[in-house]
Amino acid sequence: MNTKDAPASVNVVGGVVTAIGRILISLFVPVVTFLVLWRVFLFLRDSEAPQIAIIVVAILWGVGGVAVLFVVSNWFVEQLPGEWGRRLQPFVFIGPAVAIMGWYLAIPVVRTLMLSFKGPLGQDWIGKGWALFDNYNFAFTDRIMLETFRNNLLWMILGTSMSVGFGLIVAVLADRSRFESVYKSIIFMPMAISFVGAGVIWKFVYTYRGVGVGIQEIGLLNAIVLGLGGESQPWLNLPPWNNLFLIIIMVWLQTGFAMVVISSAIKGIPDELLESARIDGASEVQAFFGITIPYIKGTLLTVTTTIVIFSLKLFDIVRVMTGGNNGTNVIANEFYLQRFTYGNTGRASAIAIILLIAVVPVIIYNLREFNRDRRAF
Repeated sequence: MNTKDAPASVNVVGGVVTAIGRILISLFVPVVTFLVLWRVFLFLRDSEAPQIAIIVVAILWGVGGVAVLFVVSNWFVEQLPGEWGRRLQPFVFIGPAVAIMGWYLAIPVVRTLMLSFKGPLGQDWIGKGWALFDNYNFAFTDRIMLETFRNNLLWMILGTSMSVGFGLIVAVLADRSRFESVYKSIIFMPMAISFVGAGVIWKFVYTYRGVGVGIQEIGLLNAIVLGLGGESQPWLNLPPWNNLFLIIIMVWLQTGFAMVVISSAIKGIPDELLESARIDGASEVQAFFGITIPYIKGTLLTVTTTIVIFSLKLFDIVRVMTGGNNGTNVIANEFYLQRFTYGNTGRASAIAIILLIAVVPVIIYNLREFNRDRRAF
């Protein structure tokens, strides 16, 4: 054996052993914790002690027992030789959290993937060979499903671009105002409202009561139209414009988020850069596109991808406002209908997997950008 290959083989073996050690350390704490707490639960369940005593013992045993387990695990790792202890010690603390989160994330995904190849009741396989993909064939050929893909694409393009665009404009303009905090508070305020609450609020804005004797419009938008001499309209029943009216709600909610993140990035631009540009004769527009935009490009991409993820898994607004009717259906709402209205577990699971596949690349891109920015610092 070539002596030059010896260090490489040692490094490979050391890496494998380290990986195995990290996995075992990560699994040791949650597994032992579960077993101990389960036994204590069985003991306390059958105990005839006073209720308050059982509660106190459960809290002390649960919190104290886990703390002791971490201390013991940490002590054990510290007894290892220096290099091994340094490699394994972080996983005493972060390993259990990663293992538990991985369990809670992996099991539902695997279970959903299996159900996507089964029939409506989720019990029997839907077929053999290519017939096993019938649920996915439905998802990519059904007229209503194609409509949901189109609508989600519309939300992703228009909703994201408008939210980021308005957020950028407000961040730049408010930064130069004496009342910056007031303006930003007003724009950010919708973020404190749940999506369901926002849907209820805007439903009153778009409300249409109809035309007839004694009928009075209570919708804000129709009241404005009537005040200007026009006729009231069923705004949410007018495809494809009803999708735009719904997207406005998303813009109203997400502009505040985009504004806050972008504003913090703009404040991080060194004043010397902007002053130098002005001294060299650059206009405000030239400084904005030549310095501000390139400097905050990473932040703009992060905000954009975050809102894209939201638009892909959008559900609440559409469900509250229209229920997906009149050409406004989206992927998440169709999943809900297939599972809880039509009772078709197989199709609902296939739609969920498609939605997951659509979201994962955006999440991976976000993580890569985050790691790149962290390395830059």
